Amino acid sequence: MIEAKPIVVGISGASGAVLARETVNELLRREIPTIAVCSNAARLVWQEELDQSFSDALSEWREHPQFTDYGIGDLRAPIASGTFPTAGMAVVPCSMNTVASVAHGLAGNLLLRTADVCLKERRRLVLVPRETPLHSIHLENLLAVSRAGAVILPPEPAFYLKPRGMEDLVRFVVSRVLVALGVADDLPQDLQYQGGS
Repeated sequence: MIEAKPIVVGISGASGAVLARETVNELLRREIPTIAVCSNAARLVWQEELDQSFSDALSEWREHPQFTDYGIGDLRAPIASGTFPTAGMAVVPCSMNTVASVAHGLAGNLLLRTADVCLKERRRLVLVPRETPLHSIHLENLLAVSRAGAVILPPEPAFYLKPRGMEDLVRFVVSRVLVALGVADDLPQDLQYQGGS
């Protein structure tokens, strides 16, 4: 039996920690090998936005046999090398600092290095940018990363699905991330547009 290649989830210091948590949770629910790397700024945002500490989330994830994590400064981790096979990476949420670094080939920590590896190895890289409004430098950096092969997936709500609350909005975005990563073929039926009535 061929082992599935892992998906890397990079968590950077933008608002939207719930998106990161639910992306990891959904990958593990699907028994997909998952590797997490989280920036120091992301840990601070996580603490501000969620009821659960990042350390508690890590403890829960580490109980799953398909989960691995590495520290942000661990540039000797396997995911820092293109010779280590992965199925791709999602940076969720993705700060504009991370976008700028990836756009300019800066790889000073493990999250950035892993994103750079995905681009150079032509692996899937999905960025979920969290910033608004965007100025021209943000837009130019996003365009540069897109031209290099990344998928830019802003966490836009599908208002036509009439979401009932935050959980519906998060589920929609996470489902889009999984499709962009190639983990899912399509959105769940209830998240697909069925046409007007």
